[in-house]
Amino acid sequence: MKRAAQLILNLGITFGCFWWTFKDTDWRKLWHSLATANYWWLVPYVGILFLIHLARTLRWGHWLSAQEQISFKKLNEAAGIGFMMLIILPFRLGEFARPFLIAQRSRVRRSAAMTSVVLERVIDGVIIAVLLRLLLTFLDVDALTVGLDDEARKTVLTSLSRITIGANLMFAVFGGGALFLAFAAWKQALAVRLIGATAGRFSKGLSEKVVYIVNGFVGALRQMPSGKNVFLFFFFTAAYWLLNGWGMTVVSRAFDCSNVVAAANCQPMQLSMYQAFTVLCVLIVGMMIPAAPGSAGTFQAFVMLALYVFFPKSLVDNTGNAYANVLWIAQLAQQILYGLALMVWSRQTFKDMVGHMQEEPASSPAVG
Repeated sequence: MKRAAQLILNLGITFGCFWWTFKDTDWRKLWHSLATANYWWLVPYVGILFLIHLARTLRWGHWLSAQEQISFKKLNEAAGIGFMMLIILPFRLGEFARPFLIAQRSRVRRSAAMTSVVLERVIDGVIIAVLLRLLLTFLDVDALTVGLDDEARKTVLTSLSRITIGANLMFAVFGGGALFLAFAAWKQALAVRLIGATAGRFSKGLSEKVVYIVNGFVGALRQMPSGKNVFLFFFFTAAYWLLNGWGMTVVSRAFDCSNVVAAANCQPMQLSMYQAFTVLCVLIVGMMIPAAPGSAGTFQAFVMLALYVFFPKSLVDNTGNAYANVLWIAQLAQQILYGLALMVWSRQTFKDMVGHMQEEPASSPAVG
């Protein structure tokens, strides 16, 4: 019953986002934007996607180094297949894939690997929340709206208002979560009692899950990687996000109307680095919302929400829509095809994983 309710909610959000994305689309103009795009720019973008995967995989390995120095081959298999499972499985079940896969290939306990995934989520969430707040602080609203008519100005201000709400919520969720985890590292027993006194009053199951995460996090801090590996973890985290932002500018070049042969009536759109990172941050906020596998619907909707701040609505509804969908398909195709290739190479099967990866791992560290 719970899964059915989740499925209905996720599909409802997905269909709602798709409706919002395409409600003002001129399908003829959208097709023209897709037809005139210079898809050669996807060649370097695929290369950037592999660099993104490499950075994401290596940073995970440097954090896990406190447990074991795992070979790149094993890390790459677990990460590549795990990221694919995160995309294709509903209800975020793919989150369990990486811990399960790396536990199969090393002496790292699944509970410790799961803690590393939670830690990545918290750190990435804090980085994006802070970055989005900074980007919005330096946004010149007057320059963006000068010369616009009332309708166009309203579109920009409405988009900015929605983005600001999302940025504040993300900052509160991840900033508050990080502060609570820091408090738990200092006063673990007290933090666990507070969870029981708050979340435990509403849901025992939720309370137990939060306690498990907190205990696992504190246990992980007691087995911190060396200073060198911590530095490399954050180095590859920075590389991961810089590559993501750069990649979004590269894909936008496909829509700059530089394809002269087919440029008649083309509406150009190209992102600067500032615009690309703003779009990236807004996209990450959107991907926090539960939706269909692969963030279908929410991905396109939140990319376009950010684009409305910088470009005319008529351009975003067509060229921006085309850009969002090409970006989404490119990312999905790369991660799914790479994950499938690694599955074949490592002789892993869906049955091996889906049947066992949700099994309860070893107990979390005791409260100290």
